[in-house]
Amino acid sequence: MIRWLLWLLAGTLLGGIVHLVAVLILPRTATQDAYSRLAPTAPVNVVTPLPEPTPQNVVIPFMDPAFASAVCRYDLSSGPIKLVAPLSPAYTSVSFYTRRGVAYYAINDRSAGRRQIELQLMTAEQRSDLPEDEDVTAADRLIVESPSNTGLIVLRALAPEPGLMPIARAALNRASCKVDAVAER
Repeated sequence: MIRWLLWLLAGTLLGGIVHLVAVLILPRTATQDAYSRLAPTAPVNVVTPLPEPTPQNVVIPFMDPAFASAVCRYDLSSGPIKLVAPLSPAYTSVSFYTRRGVAYYAINDRSAGRRQIELQLMTAEQRSDLPEDEDVTAADRLIVESPSNTGLIVLRALAPEPGLMPIARAALNRASCKVDAVAER
């Protein structure tokens, strides 16, 4: 009886280890991640609106149909990125993800406190190269450090009613994500 319990315990332990290894390795080996699926339709360093999610057409999993969505596939190898996202009347959020889908920063219209979300995205090396400007304080410039050179920025604007979706989409269409010429110098 004890022998069977030991075999059962060993099998359970081995199954747990195999499961844990598979869960940790599969995301790194997946070839059809969000960054790759968006490559044909979303150019690098450009905000691209996403189509409304339908059961047959979902670019990013778990998209809420009450939100207008847009993405920016960024590449920081040519310099820091400046993101400007005008706020929609209801709610606007901006989330940052690494190439592998790890979320590392998010901001919404409540915490932005202005009429638009404006920030600079750069690597730690690019930030260390910035000159110390005495006239510019930390409150004047929001800088987000990216842990990787490539990744995704996902912008969402809420349309509380279906009739307000064009207004939410218009706010996202005015967003920009481009290499910041000022921060390059």
